[in-house]
Order: sequence, then structure tokens, then C-alpha cells
Amino acid sequence: MLNHEKIRVVFGIKRNIIAWLKNVFYKKESMGFDIISPICIILLTMVGIMSIYSAQSYHIGQQWKSQMQWAILGTSLYLTAACTDYKILLKHGHWIYFLSIALLLLVFTPIGLRRFGAVRWLKFGGVVVQPSEVAKLTTLIMGAGILARSKIGNIRDSLAAIIRLLAIFAIPALLIMLQPDLGSSLPFLPIAFVLLFLSKVPGKFFVTILSLLVVLMGIVAWDAYTYHLYLDKHQLNPQTSVGQFEKISLLPLKDYQRNRIISFVAPDIVDPKGTGISWNLRQSLIAVGSGGLTGKGQGKGTQAKLGYLPQSVATNDFIFSIIAEEYGLVGGMCVLLLYAILIANSLRVAWIARDRFGLLLAVGISVLLLIHVCINIGMTLGIMPITGIPLPFISYGGSFMVLCCILQGIIQSIYRFRSEY
Repeated sequence: MLNHEKIRVVFGIKRNIIAWLKNVFYKKESMGFDIISPICIILLTMVGIMSIYSAQSYHIGQQWKSQMQWAILGTSLYLTAACTDYKILLKHGHWIYFLSIALLLLVFTPIGLRRFGAVRWLKFGGVVVQPSEVAKLTTLIMGAGILARSKIGNIRDSLAAIIRLLAIFAIPALLIMLQPDLGSSLPFLPIAFVLLFLSKVPGKFFVTILSLLVVLMGIVAWDAYTYHLYLDKHQLNPQTSVGQFEKISLLPLKDYQRNRIISFVAPDIVDPKGTGISWNLRQSLIAVGSGGLTGKGQGKGTQAKLGYLPQSVATNDFIFSIIAEEYGLVGGMCVLLLYAILIANSLRVAWIARDRFGLLLAVGISVLLLIHVCINIGMTLGIMPITGIPLPFISYGGSFMVLCCILQGIIQSIYRFRSEY
């Protein structure tokens, strides 16, 4: 082949690649970028990095630098998701769902990483990934895709779609609970219900499910109460007798989870001195209360720096305590306002979406974000049980930061490519 023919072939391949990239990442019909969500994301991420830095300023920890690196990676994935037509997820969502299930199963193999008595992570080289965060995204996509393709009518007509959807959500939720990680499994059921509600499933279904949930909550409460009676009868300390009641209980709960339930309902019973399971909550309430109206100022908080609020939770589960202590009520309300704007904007995108898949996906993402915000801040203030669920864009953690960025990138994609319908 002559040189000029080789050059023509190379340029032809290059033009085809560029045309393919334009078709995937850019379309003339796109409506431009919505600037509301990026502004909220940037501000929340900045607050998170500053709070993580403040919580570790008396220690050697450099988690704030790692958080910056994850934020940079998340930004690139946000832009990739925003520039990609979200409808590609409807076509190939089942493949990434099965991949996430495979990752959840790998956690129970020798490559699973054990920390704090749980196996929730996978380590690939120097990178640690939490598959449960990936599962939240892929399960939402898979569930929205199933309902977008299904015809919903009466209970009989909808039964097949309902069973498929509940199975899709139940599999990852059960695998995550077995790690054990009750907090990460909590969002699955509410999201499934919201998707079914938007699909106009008959009300009898929700009445039945809610009745079953009430019964289940009663059983769990009775199990926790029986656990307390068991400790009293045998004069056992809940901190030193972990695992004994698990052998005789019929529920697949860990004793530390029962302790959390009791510590939320009656903390003086399970931890009268406040030095055991309720320690983190008590220190969190001290941090929030000491912040007052305007806070102590950036870097001047003491609960985490002096070790009263342990480093293992100060930068992730209880990061809002750091914010409340240093920025006070005003700072905490500003953070809540940013979340309110971000969630309201995601619902606005769902409202203007012109296809069923985009609507379900956007609302599901909004609900997932709302659940994380409410549970995390609620447990920091003592109005929700402690479940170990992170705060979006603020809590330390690479997998969750990346997940939040991709989710909001999908919201941006739904906004940009809605004009094609």
C-alpha cells in the first residue's frame, strides 16, 4: 500500500472514531447544561473537604487529600455521565446490574477486605471499592428499566412486573445485609416502593406491604426487647457478650445491631454510663450543642480533634457534627438548604423528563439522596437510629463520592437529552 493510501485510511478511521464519540457524548438536540446542581455539588464538596481537614488537623491523617482526589475523579465521571445519553442505560442496564451482583459476591471470597468486623470492601491494587455503593446505582437503573418497559394495570396485570422489581431490589439488599451492612441496605426498599408508586400500582399492594412492614418492625422490636431480658437474666454486659444471643435468636440480626436499636429507644438501659455503644451519639450531641448559632469557627472544633468523637466515625458517619460545631446552626441550615435545592432540582428534571425511564430514574436518584441526608443528619442529632450511612458529597469515602457524582451526572443527562421526545 502506498504512503498516501495509508494516510487516507488512518484519517478515515480517525474521522469514524470522532463521529462515534460525537454521537455518544454530544447531540445537536441536547439542551445545554443545568447549572443549579453543579453549583450545589461544588459547595457541598468544599464543605466536606474542609470539615474532614478540621476533624484531622491534630492528627497525622490525610483523608482530606484523598477526598480531593476522589472528588476530581467524581467530576470527570459526572461530566462523562452528563454528556452521555442516559437512554443507553435502558439498553445495557442489565449488564452493569449483573456486574454489581458479581462484585457483591466477590466480597465473600478471599479478596474481600475485612474492616471493623465486617467484609464490605474489595481491594484492587491500591484502590479499595465498596460494591454496595455500585449496587445502589445499578439496581436503580435496572428497576427503572423494568417498569419503563412494563404495562401496569390492576394487581393481576402488574404482578409479574412487581415480582421482577422486588426480586431485583431484594438480591443486592440481602447480600449487603450479609456483609453485614444494614445501613447500606436501607435505601433499597423505599426506592422500590417509590418507583412502583410512580408506575401507578394499585393502592391495595401498598396497604398490604405496609401492614407486613409494621408486623416485621414489631417482631424486630420484640427481638431487641427479648435480647435485653436475656442480658438481665444472665447478668451479661452487652459490650462483652456480643454473639451469644445470635445463636438462639431466629432473626438474622447481629447483637451490635440489637444494641443500636435499644440504645436509640432506651440508651440509659443498654449504656447507663454513656461509655459504650451510645458514646458516639453523646459526643455528637455535645459537638452540635457547643456550636451554638454561628459555631466556633473553621478549624476550631474540639470534639474530633481531641478524640472524643472517634476518628473512625468523625469524618464519615458523624461529619455533620463537625459542621454543626464549627459553623453552628447557621452553617448546618446552609448545608440543609443546599441539599434541598439539589433534591428539588432533581425532581424538577424528573418533572420535565419526556419519557418514563427518565422520570423514574430522576425520582429514584432524588429519593436515594433524600434518604441518605435524612438518616445521616437524623442519627447525628439523635432522632434516627445509628446505621452508618454516609452524607452525600460531604462524608469521607471514595466509592460513595463517585456514586453521588455519577447519579447527579445522570440527572444532568436527563435534563440535556429530554428534547429527543
